[in-house]
Amino acid sequence: MKGDTAHSRNPDWVRDELILALDTYLRYGGNPPGKTSAEIGELSATLNKLARYLGLTRGDRFRNVNGVYMKLMNFRRFDPAFKVAGKVGLQRGNQLEEEIWNEFAYDPERCHQVAETIKQATEAAHEGETITADLTEGEEAEEGRVVTALHRRYERSREIVRRKKERVLAQTKRLACEVCGFDFQARYGERGSGFIECHHAKPVHQLKPGNKTRLEDLHLLCSNCHRMIHAKRPWLSLPELTEILRSA
Repeated sequence: MKGDTAHSRNPDWVRDELILALDTYLRYGGNPPGKTSAEIGELSATLNKLARYLGLTRGDRFRNVNGVYMKLMNFRRFDPAFKVAGKVGLQRGNQLEEEIWNEFAYDPERCHQVAETIKQATEAAHEGETITADLTEGEEAEEGRVVTALHRRYERSREIVRRKKERVLAQTKRLACEVCGFDFQARYGERGSGFIECHHAKPVHQLKPGNKTRLEDLHLLCSNCHRMIHAKRPWLSLPELTEILRSA
């Protein structure tokens, strides 16, 4: 499998990996420790665990310290501090690096929150566990595959979803989409009774493994509205989707 031997080419870096790398870059102000430092070694080890969790490799030498350090240096070509000084970073790289820079570099606190969530979820994963099964619907969030999978697990928690539906039924006597008002039972009769999807509206960069979901964090949506929220990056908020529907 690619990435498992020294002679095979490692797969391209994914969003989760680049977020971890950028977090390190930002925390050191664009001057990260050298490739032989403990910090770069720890980041390399974390990336190896993450790669197994993402199903990218089964090996344990996936992102070595040389490659990790070079990836951090790639960010310098986007960094205004180095451009003003007439310096440039390593020029080899890809478009995703620029996307990650534009999405996170100007909000280092958010970048750090997401990086910590990725690390915690990776550490909590059981040996051999991967998250590929959680990534079958919709677009991956800006925050990467790990946070996307975490978000969807919260949305699909049977107990909290059941409790949310029960509360709404007790209050309104129906389960209707909070954006468009669609009611499955009104449209499909008994076959649609009790059917509606739940959307976890807490900002995904604030999610942490093991967090308890409040009923207030969940919103009832029809399948179409739910899919539209997750259809493209960045994901939409409920007010944003409501405004789109109102203006259409």
